[in-house]
Amino acid sequence: MIDVCGKGKQAGKSFGPAPAGADLAAESDKLPEFQSVLHQDAHRVCCFMVLTVSKRLEFSASRRLYVGGWSEKENATAFGPETHARYGSGRNYIAYFVFTGSVDPATGMLINISEIKERVGKVLRDGFDHKFLNQDNPSFRDVPPTAENVARQLYCDVAPLFSGVGAKLCVCHLSESPERSATYFFNGACEANCWFEFSAARRTMSPHLSQEQNARLFGPATAPHGHNYRCRLTFRAEQRDPKQPLVRYDEIDTCTRALRAELDHQYLNEIIGLKERPLTTESLAQYIYERVKSMMPLHRVRLHERADFFAEAWKDNTIFLGLQVPFYAAHRLHAATLSDADNTRLYGKCNNPTGHGHRYLTETTIGGEYDERSGTLYDFIALNDAIHQSLKPWQDRHLDLETEEFRNASSTGENIVSALWPKIDDRVNHQLARLRLWETANNRFTLRRT
Repeated sequence: MIDVCGKGKQAGKSFGPAPAGADLAAESDKLPEFQSVLHQDAHRVCCFMVLTVSKRLEFSASRRLYVGGWSEKENATAFGPETHARYGSGRNYIAYFVFTGSVDPATGMLINISEIKERVGKVLRDGFDHKFLNQDNPSFRDVPPTAENVARQLYCDVAPLFSGVGAKLCVCHLSESPERSATYFFNGACEANCWFEFSAARRTMSPHLSQEQNARLFGPATAPHGHNYRCRLTFRAEQRDPKQPLVRYDEIDTCTRALRAELDHQYLNEIIGLKERPLTTESLAQYIYERVKSMMPLHRVRLHERADFFAEAWKDNTIFLGLQVPFYAAHRLHAATLSDADNTRLYGKCNNPTGHGHRYLTETTIGGEYDERSGTLYDFIALNDAIHQSLKPWQDRHLDLETEEFRNASSTGENIVSALWPKIDDRVNHQLARLRLWETANNRFTLRRT
């Protein structure tokens, strides 16, 4: 998932098959309004893509989840024990404001991130930060400040501030805790994300393969080992009643309790529902999707077996695989076509003549045809190698002075992610569905197929 603007599934379905177990099988018998063309000849990016720039901002507030006119029991069923916090319960919120549009070839920017911080910061200070939302923000006098409703209100307050610029706000994502977050889209759709954790042991293998085939495909992972899993369940509604939570507390609590009882501190290979399935991250994500779907409506599942590696399961047997890899590099934001004064005004401290640097973080998400026999979408080692090989020419380099890609183009996040796309895509059989680049924890650049 992949999935700020919810188009990952379609991207995955369009790719040619390249499952990790293909050789083993042979041994036996929504954003159309915001689409833009990123035609970067120098970077070899010449297909229809959607590029987004995300700004992360924080604020703290208190709130009470409660609907007047409902009984105490109805509120508790919908919102859980927190509804009894008469004077509010606190949250340290993290908000992501996601913009899309065309990149200015002169500056290399889709939007000036400092403008997002300045304009959105005032909205947060005036109506959200250090407020009791139910009483201090009129938008929540009659509507409970759930994560979904706060994300919606942030979108409605911020979007008009950028009506006069080329970039448009397309998504507002709000995290209120490690367990709950919500996403509001420009078209009115909304998603609620619920996370839960479990620890379990497993042997990575497929019962449909021989011992030799498993050893060749999965290597040391065929030995018993364990993971601290973290799983995200995403629920989606195209339209909703703001007084009703997108996911009721009693439903998600029952669901996650059942999953923990089945999976937590277990040897997964011996669980009845998993005995005849491959025990891979992809297959386990698919199994959790099926289990939750049998209990309540579900859009998709993301399963992390570690912080930097995940699989996503969507309907119709659609699987994605994601891996995060960092690299370290120096750069300077400077446009040769602009004067020194204009460069300073536009890029600020990032225009420092001697440069500066970052620990960049990439997240590669691939789609394709899932091989049910082996339980794999793509060979993990091959994916890891493809990413590292793509990043190697940039590792510990000054991007503007020591690489070819940025001799004539500003090394903005927008240009870096566009230049990196074909490097990785060519090495993964053109199965790349989405590529993310974090310049810092607060600035993210995403390129995805449409």
